[in-house]
Amino acid sequence: MMSVSHEFPLLVIAGPTASGKSALALALAEQLHGEIVNYDSVQIYRGLVVGAGKLPLADRRGIPHHLLDCREPEEVFTAGDYRREALAVLAGIRERGKLPILVGGTGLYLRALLQGLFEGPARSEELRARLRLLAEQRGRERLHQVLRRLDATAASKIQPRDTQKTIRALEVCLLARQPISAMHASGRSGLEGFRVYKIGLDPDRARLYQRINQRVEAMFAQGILEETRALLARPQAVDLKVLGALGYRQACNVLRGQSDLTEALRDTQVATRQYAKRQMTWFRREPDMHWYYGFGDDPEIQRRVLGSLEQSGAASLQAATGS
Repeated sequence: MMSVSHEFPLLVIAGPTASGKSALALALAEQLHGEIVNYDSVQIYRGLVVGAGKLPLADRRGIPHHLLDCREPEEVFTAGDYRREALAVLAGIRERGKLPILVGGTGLYLRALLQGLFEGPARSEELRARLRLLAEQRGRERLHQVLRRLDATAASKIQPRDTQKTIRALEVCLLARQPISAMHASGRSGLEGFRVYKIGLDPDRARLYQRINQRVEAMFAQGILEETRALLARPQAVDLKVLGALGYRQACNVLRGQSDLTEALRDTQVATRQYAKRQMTWFRREPDMHWYYGFGDDPEIQRRVLGSLEQSGAASLQAATGS
């Protein structure tokens, strides 16, 4: 078996939806003997294909893809769960002497893997239900006031109407019996044993939005309504958080008679463009990102990325991966 260096190479591809991340990942995987690791929170789930933008098996060119279709829609999958699963996957890829290539659009998953998470208490669905009830009965602002009394530092960083983050902060404070801000301050363990190279795609906005609009049209033409209907038929459909994902939420409205197809398509296009903006805001905060101003399926961009990898250590990349 080949020897493995202490710091094994790891590529990260980031960028907004519809920017060609998957195409770039496939090109790099072919050239550098890589395996692809997903960090998109919707593609984790089985049964979500068209709306999740999941690459069909026939288009994967025989390249292994990891952390796709690994959970049922009813299952809760947190950033902490992602980190644990991804660490195990990376260990396997490293053992095989292949190059791991992280691809996706969920910045929180990527940050959890690379920077680590603080060791907080496990989720308590019972406590969360009580906190949600308090928010419904007394208002979201009241919930935020409770957090401010328990942890003013954490409360100052959370908007009063952001119920989800407020509930998680309160959950940690109550279960750990200490402020969540103090736990954050105690530090976290980042990814060890890997040399990370981050590639960011920043395409022209007008062309990106055109692609997004076309992708959404294709989603509705290729069966997102049928996928959503199948999800709604599941026994626990009322609790499926994935039905709130882009496209699925609008498809639900159509199936429930709350909007027509034209409205759903337009709403999905608008919401996806807004999501792309938020993704770029998030990824711009990532340190040490090497930005490329184009789409990942552009052969010229692929050539430039490979050239940059060679200049900044592709020889060591290839040596470490057995290329």
